[in-house]
Amino acid sequence: MTSTPTDRSLSPSTSMDAVTLRVGDLEQMTSYYTGAFALAPLEERTRGTEVHRVLGRGTTPMLRLVHTPGLPPVDPRQAGLFHTAFLFDDAPSLAATVYRAAQDRRGSFVGSSDHLVSEAFYFTDPEGNGVELYTDRPRETWVRERGQILMTTTFLDPNAYLRSHLTQDAYDAGPSLAGRVGHVHLQVGDVATARDFYVDALGFEATLSGYSGALFASAGGYHHHVAMNVWNSAGAGPRAASLGLGDVAITVPGREDLDALVARLRSRGLQHADDGRSVVVHDPWGTRVTLSLPGTTTDELLAR
Repeated sequence: MTSTPTDRSLSPSTSMDAVTLRVGDLEQMTSYYTGAFALAPLEERTRGTEVHRVLGRGTTPMLRLVHTPGLPPVDPRQAGLFHTAFLFDDAPSLAATVYRAAQDRRGSFVGSSDHLVSEAFYFTDPEGNGVELYTDRPRETWVRERGQILMTTTFLDPNAYLRSHLTQDAYDAGPSLAGRVGHVHLQVGDVATARDFYVDALGFEATLSGYSGALFASAGGYHHHVAMNVWNSAGAGPRAASLGLGDVAITVPGREDLDALVARLRSRGLQHADDGRSVVVHDPWGTRVTLSLPGTTTDELLAR
């Protein structure tokens, strides 16, 4: 099912696409993401002084690195990226990636949690960008209360998880196992303003608003495709140019979904660009968001 131009919400078939990071050391960051998370380089292109490199698994782009070494480092108090969340199909795939990442001392392991809807492990890359590795629990086990999807944070023993799920076959398979961007968690200056943009304008539906200092939203009843928090960034203003998050990419099923989006943006006076296959808009803190039709090629991703 796809949306019509009069719909207020994104299509249930909406999904997340490759996240763009601006990086200072392209080779180190490529080496880290390929070594720690078993991503493979897919393609690259030079644009002026910038080198754009796409990494992924199989033919699925999961990350675009843009080499911009002249920018200042990530400011953890600024609006931008909290983490990029890579979703895996099953526990062995997740365990193999967690084990690989835990051995790479260039990044940092920062915790693991059972969120009721998912099991997740958290890392920070060498330039300060957060990364989540997770699998979903079966959707029929998710608890819904008063129209919201219940999520919490309880301790998940990483060593016990690896003992239960790590297999040599999954570890050896590396980037041949499926992976994708499941959600993107953002730092924002104000949750209410974030809701106005990501829910009312873009068309996500709020799934959990009772979590202190955060809002979770999705399309199609997923627990969340985007999350926004003020835990480190309360009161942050527009982002200064820096390393870190360059673009949040979202895929919608058809042109009618983009038409409905454009109608919502116009009704709110939000500037945007529309090239027929994608619509680009910036959130209130200057984070670029790209909504595109399915089948984005690495060429199209590199051209953004």
